[in-house]
Amino acid sequence: MIAYRLDTRSGLAPYLQIVQQTRDALRLGLLRPGDRLPTVKEVVASIAINPNTVLKAYRELEHEGLVEGRPGVGTFVLKSLGGPNTDHPRLRRRLERWLIEARGAGLDDESISALFSATLRGSLQQEDIA
Repeated sequence: MIAYRLDTRSGLAPYLQIVQQTRDALRLGLLRPGDRLPTVKEVVASIAINPNTVLKAYRELEHEGLVEGRPGVGTFVLKSLGGPNTDHPRLRRRLERWLIEARGAGLDDESISALFSATLRGSLQQEDIA
């Protein structure tokens, strides 16, 4: 089961953080069709958030066709966003080593994210040129 976390410095609304973390888990194969998301009560207890915020996130995911709410039972994953091979342990280990190096160089999480995003965008632009 997914464990949500909130980053108050991200600038992203809390409900969008839940939506994004769910999408990421679907993309990486951490959540699969049939899996149950945490109940609203469980999310509220774990990250001290307003229940309406969790409901808004779950409604957004339902609207996208990713999950389905079943009254009295819970919210369940309908489809995955990952491809056939979503487990990349070698890449994950290399990325973890890179993150350790980036933090050792004095970068905070926001700077790491900005560097990664800019590099990804630059990489995609290079592919467009080629």
